[in-house]
Amino acid sequence: MGRRAAGRRSVTTAADTPHLAYFWGQDAYGLERAASELGRELSEAAGQPLEIWRTSGDDDDGAASAGATDGAGKRRARLLDEIELRIATAPLFGAGMLVVVRQPQALAREQAARERLTGLLTAVAPGNALCFVDLLASGGKAPAQSGTLRELVAAAGGQTREFPSLTRERMEAFLNNRAAELEVKLAPGVSRLLAERVGAYVREGDVDRRRQTELANAELEKLALYRPNGTISRDDIEALVGEAVPASAWALGDAVGTRRPGEAARLAEGLLDAGTAMAVLIAQLHRRLRELIVIADHLAAGTKPAELVRELRLQPFRAQKLTEQARRWSAGELDAALAALFEIDLLSKGIAPDGGPHSLSEDRTRLALTAWFAQHVARRG
Repeated sequence: MGRRAAGRRSVTTAADTPHLAYFWGQDAYGLERAASELGRELSEAAGQPLEIWRTSGDDDDGAASAGATDGAGKRRARLLDEIELRIATAPLFGAGMLVVVRQPQALAREQAARERLTGLLTAVAPGNALCFVDLLASGGKAPAQSGTLRELVAAAGGQTREFPSLTRERMEAFLNNRAAELEVKLAPGVSRLLAERVGAYVREGDVDRRRQTELANAELEKLALYRPNGTISRDDIEALVGEAVPASAWALGDAVGTRRPGEAARLAEGLLDAGTAMAVLIAQLHRRLRELIVIADHLAAGTKPAELVRELRLQPFRAQKLTEQARRWSAGELDAALAALFEIDLLSKGIAPDGGPHSLSEDRTRLALTAWFAQHVARRG
């Protein structure tokens, strides 16, 4: 009997897999995949597929902005009722239920809703599961209520895991691993090229990287359909994957400072297409020109570059970068660029240079900004 027991194969049961989970971070693909993997593990443990119901705590905010009359509080209450209805009753026959709640912090803004949401952790019936998926704002931290809910899930024995946005190195590793899952091979250099195409190599800190892995996975799945069980080459990337390099206000400022008009125009177009207001873009350009003028004035007065850190209270790296950029401009060029930018600002607001009214035209303002890059950012001579 002892020999028979020793030869038995261990079997994972539903009791071995936590029925609660809290996944958070800035990698949208990783978060959704973790929720799907939890469903798969629970289904395998139960011996039959669980039904998955997905909802979002942000839905009530969208309804509020649309002018709903019954109030955000009632919508939160209804959504919590629906969640409880699905997880509180144990299945008699057939599969259980996995409820995936995206952006749960939206449900925890009021004390009553927060208490109900917390109470759901103990209301999950055997055979069911509850998973929270919290996609954080780009570059932001999780709200306090998210941390509290996460701690409660952990205390109840649930899974908790963070999914940060992928660095460029991790993006390449992700692409290689995902390619293996899709049963295709990547030729040498392809993982880097694809990572570059989706913007993983952009260094600026103001870039929203939360959807880059989603985009990379979608492109890789498309390539896998194009080369089933084959090898994806650099030519395939060039032919099928368009560039999706995200625009960055910091990169735009650097392109202007280093006098690269073509790149500056492309970045400005990307920012405007992504929803950045023209007034905001002009303000960002004005700030960079003003910084360069201040740096140039200090250098002309004999201030040493190392002293700028103390004089202007700058980080050493930023002081060095601005110094290098300021030396690419003459004082007259900076003054002329600033004056021309002021005229574009007036144009964007429907004001003529003489202070009178001027017809508003977004296309005309964009054209004027493009001309500004060519006339004032480009080097002369």
